[in-house]
Amino acid sequence: MARLDLFRFTPFRLNRLAAEVSMALSSEYRERYGLDVREWRVLATLGFRNGACSAQYISDCTRTHKSTISRAVTALMRRQIVERVENEEDRREFALRLTRRGKTLYQELIPRLLRKEQEILACLSARERKELACLLGKIEKSLALVQTSREADAKEAY
Repeated sequence: MARLDLFRFTPFRLNRLAAEVSMALSSEYRERYGLDVREWRVLATLGFRNGACSAQYISDCTRTHKSTISRAVTALMRRQIVERVENEEDRREFALRLTRRGKTLYQELIPRLLRKEQEILACLSARERKELACLLGKIEKSLALVQTSREADAKEAY
């Protein structure tokens, strides 16, 4: 009988690694700012955008179910971190953007998360970091994932 060695199976390894990295980063936004992972995903997506975007865009960008994003948006709106912006052409539609409070929170968090990223990657040389980025880019490209902020900004939906 064939047996799958999970510890050599790349999808398993990537998923496990992503979960661990996410947990390591969450300590930066959970304890100090009271954000959970889903709220962070909304904040991060809105923070890198050059304008408002839909909940569907956030869902697509983060690969998180729309109902999960909706609950996060509701929680962030209660805390006045995110606000809705009506579509002037169709008042039934709205987009989301960070409030002033949300932008301040985002700006405070970014240096902390970048430092944490450096701690996580400290086991790699500068060359290995570049190689890792290149390899991840190749996998993303093969799966037709958006790879840059510019590409993401140009898209209204994935």
